[in-house]
Amino acid sequence: MTADHNAQQPPAPAEDDPLVRETRLRRDRRERWQREGDMSIGRRLAQIGVLGWIIVIPTLAGLFAGHWIDARHGTGIFWTGPFLVAGLAVGGWTAWKWMNSR
Repeated sequence: MTADHNAQQPPAPAEDDPLVRETRLRRDRRERWQREGDMSIGRRLAQIGVLGWIIVIPTLAGLFAGHWIDARHGTGIFWTGPFLVAGLAVGGWTAWKWMNSR
């Protein structure tokens, strides 16, 4: 082997490269789909239900926490609104992470 032969080979992709990671994830999903086939209607409906609860539970928790703080301090809806929005943001972020992990 000569030095020129080694210089012509492309470098090996880094393990932490996002393109390599996403390509492997896509390949794994495709292989799983080929092995298992499409999901049933019931399973798809179950996933939609789980997704709904992932968003609703943090939103309601924020609503109740804000209402509790407002009731204790007599501040009207001063804390209810921000806690509701924060709960919705947490639920949306959690749902996004859950959808992208599948």
